Amino acid sequence: MGRNGRDIRVWLALGAVYVIWGSTYLGIKFATESIPPLLSGGLRFITASLILGTVLLARKGFAAFRITWREFGSAALVGLLLLTAGNGMVALAEQYISSGLAALLVASVPLWLIVLRMVVRDRPHLLTMAGVLVGFVGVAGLSLGGGTSAGTVGILVILLASISWSLGSFLSPRISMPKDPFMASTIEMVAGGAGLLVLGTAFGERLDLGAVTGRSWLAVAYLVVAGSLVAFTSYVWLLGNAPISLVSTYAYVNPVVAVLLGMVVVGEQVTHGMLLAGALIVVGVALVVSTERRSPAVQSDAPSPRVGSPEPRT
Repeated sequence: MGRNGRDIRVWLALGAVYVIWGSTYLGIKFATESIPPLLSGGLRFITASLILGTVLLARKGFAAFRITWREFGSAALVGLLLLTAGNGMVALAEQYISSGLAALLVASVPLWLIVLRMVVRDRPHLLTMAGVLVGFVGVAGLSLGGGTSAGTVGILVILLASISWSLGSFLSPRISMPKDPFMASTIEMVAGGAGLLVLGTAFGERLDLGAVTGRSWLAVAYLVVAGSLVAFTSYVWLLGNAPISLVSTYAYVNPVVAVLLGMVVVGEQVTHGMLLAGALIVVGVALVVSTERRSPAVQSDAPSPRVGSPEPRT
């Protein structure tokens, strides 16, 4: 099938990416209620990698695992940047800030990607720059509204997570990666999950199985199956079957879904200032996406499909 925006399958897949990836922020909140944040992420990605690796083995046999050491190292590096540093710091930050605020700040990832392009002397379109400026005004508004010292710490951590995710996304299409995106993602999840387990253990996190609640286990299961497998598979399929301009809209729909779920499900407080700053980020990202999609080079510059996208990405 060509890149058809009218096919019902496109809208079903896009709906999955919109809702599931937007809901992973709340899922992380529930998972870390009784499971240490870094260990919960490590369990999530190691489990998802085992499932995805088993599916690859069943479908393609050992041929799917024939990659070079350079490709393996590149995928592992991206996994450490996206999942260990990116998703790991999101989980840490949600110990101090709401899931909705975390999602709004992570929505700045496309803006940081433009900044990285400028660092390597790529000159974005003038409207792209305008979108970056508008978006960062929103980021500044959310950051200055942290309030408590704990809130400020959470905001700083989530901004570092966004920068790390952006760097991993920026490097991914520019280094030698496995040709099969599912193989690349399996390695990324193994490396990212192992990194989270090592860091969690080093920082003194311990998993007390007797203290883990049923809600936390359900959240981890949801993040593995829905966030890391269903939504990711839908995203990969969309990249080959729908216009990139349509697929890219997840970047400014996910935070809206996350904020609404946080308000409705757990009663997270959303101030007028937070809504205004968040709206500026969404407008900035929308302007960047709409401008960049008209560029012939947009697909080479876009982040390659990876688990946890704002899952993030998550």
